[in-house]
Amino acid sequence: MLDLLVRNATLPDGRTGMSIAVQDGRIAEVTAGLDAPAHETLDAQGQLLTPHFIDPHFHMDATLSYGLPRVNESGTLLEGIALWGELKPLLTQEALIERALAYCDWAVAKGLLAIRTHVDTSDPSLLAVDALLEVKRRVAPYIDLQLVAFPQDGVLRSPGGLDNLKRALDKGVDVVGGIPHFERTMADGATSVKLLCEIAAERGKLVDMHCDESDDPLSRHIETLAFEAQRLGLQGRVNGSHCTSMHSMDNYYVSKLIPLIAESGVSVIANPLINITLQGRHDTYPKRRGMTRVPELMAAGVNVAFGHDCVMDPWYGMGSGDMLEVAHMGLHVAQMTSQAGIRRCFEAVTRNAAKVLHLTNYGLEAGCDASFVLLQARDPVEAIRLRATRLKVYRKGVLLAETAPAVATLHLVGRGEQTAFFPTR
Repeated sequence: MLDLLVRNATLPDGRTGMSIAVQDGRIAEVTAGLDAPAHETLDAQGQLLTPHFIDPHFHMDATLSYGLPRVNESGTLLEGIALWGELKPLLTQEALIERALAYCDWAVAKGLLAIRTHVDTSDPSLLAVDALLEVKRRVAPYIDLQLVAFPQDGVLRSPGGLDNLKRALDKGVDVVGGIPHFERTMADGATSVKLLCEIAAERGKLVDMHCDESDDPLSRHIETLAFEAQRLGLQGRVNGSHCTSMHSMDNYYVSKLIPLIAESGVSVIANPLINITLQGRHDTYPKRRGMTRVPELMAAGVNVAFGHDCVMDPWYGMGSGDMLEVAHMGLHVAQMTSQAGIRRCFEAVTRNAAKVLHLTNYGLEAGCDASFVLLQARDPVEAIRLRATRLKVYRKGVLLAETAPAVATLHLVGRGEQTAFFPTR
C-alpha cells in the first residue's frame, strides 16, 4: 500500500490528470489516472502541484529585525548598511536564533523548503555563524538550509576578514562568499575573487559572491569570477549574485561578457524585490531599473534564479517569504510577460534555484523526494498572478502545512455568492 497518492493534479509542464504515488518519502510513480490503495489519498481537483519553492539568496542573520535599533527611514542601501552596523553590537545568539526560526515557520507555510542564506563573518566572534549553524540543525527535518560565509565588510577591507571566513568554513559553513565591489579598490576586489575561489577549490566548496551590486557600469567583477571559475575547474559550482551593474553596462561590452559567463558555467541570481528597490537611487530621470539582464542571460544558456534577499530587515521592511511574490516582481522588472517568459520566472524560484544549490532528488519524477506544494491555481502563470494559496505543503511525503482556499463571499444582487479570482474557461 502506498503512503500517499495525489490524484488529478496539473503539473508545471502542463500535464493534467496526473497521479503521484509516494512511498517511503520518495515519488514511486508519476502517471495519468493511477488508482491504487494508499494510507492517504489527496484529490488535487485539477490544481497545480509543483516541486517546493527554493530561495537561493537570503540573509537570515538579519531577518525580522525590522525596527532594531530603529527603522530605516530613507529605505536606502546606505542607511541599511549603517543600521546593520548599529545592530550588530546588540545581537544575541538567542534572539538571532528565535527570529530565524520564526522566519523558517513562515517559509514552510509558503512552501519554501530550501534556502541558501549568507551569514556575516565580519564579526570575529562569529556569533551569527554559530547561531545559524544551530538553526540549520534544528530545521533540518523540514528545510534544507545552506550557509554562505559572507565577509560583508570586505574580506580584504576588514581586519581579520580572511581568517574569520576560514574559521566559519572550519565550523561547517557550506559555501564560500565574497563582496568584491565593496573592497577598497577595483584591484582589491579582483584579488578577493581570486583568493576566495582558490579557497573554495582547495576545500571542495561551492562559491556564491555578491557581485557588482552597483549602478556603476565599470564594476565588472563578474568577469573575473567567470575567469576564475574556468581557471580553477569550478564550472557549475560558482554563482554571481545580484550583478546589477550589468543593467548599466553598454551593449557592446555585455555582448562579450554574457558568452564568457555561459562558457564558465557560472550561474546568476537576481533579487528582484531588492534590486528594484535599492538600485537607481542616484538617478533622477531617466531612472534605471537596476536588475541584471535576466532574459538575455537565460537566452544565452546561463542558469538564472531569483532570490528574496531580505525580509523585514535593515535594508527592506517588506516581505513574507513568498517566492511567488519574488517571481511576480521579477517578470515585471525584466518585462518577461510572454507566456514562456512567465513560466521561466516560475522556474527561477523552483528548478533553476535547485541547480544553484546543487540539490539532489528534486523534482516531480520517480525517485525524487516527495517534497511538493499543491497550489490554488491551474498553471504556473495563474500561480504567479495570484501569488497562489499553498493548499498543502509536503516534505518527503509528510504534510508540513496547509491553508484553506482563498475564497471571497459576495453580497451582490444578481451575482454569485463567491469568487476565487479565477476567470471562467
